[in-house]
Amino acid sequence: MEIDFLGIGWTLPIIKDEQGQIEMARYETAVSNSIWMILSTAKGERIMRPDFGCDIHEKVFAPNSLGTIGQIVSDVKDALIEWEPRIDVLDVDAIPDPSQPNVILIQINYQIRTTNNIFNLVYPFYIQ
Repeated sequence: MEIDFLGIGWTLPIIKDEQGQIEMARYETAVSNSIWMILSTAKGERIMRPDFGCDIHEKVFAPNSLGTIGQIVSDVKDALIEWEPRIDVLDVDAIPDPSQPNVILIQINYQIRTTNNIFNLVYPFYIQ
């Protein structure tokens, strides 16, 4: 079955199921968890994979400006294209959260390649 290509992995956050085993995320949820992990990992953070992750973490102390937002969008697109082969990135947008001036909401629209299902993920990025 084509959906098996999407895989199975640990849930995020890591929790135990009723049998005391690590709970597993399946298929589309595994892809969503993978995207979250890519965005949450700064390049150089993983010792055995120093290139893994996203460059947005270099902008933590950047001003909340249109230039910073443009760089964040570009960094997210580049990271997802490089590290998540199961999806096509349809659109990435970043907008400041009106209720919190130090938060940029990164909106990602993506399509699972094997199923053509379209999903949306919003990742909050904290600056300053």
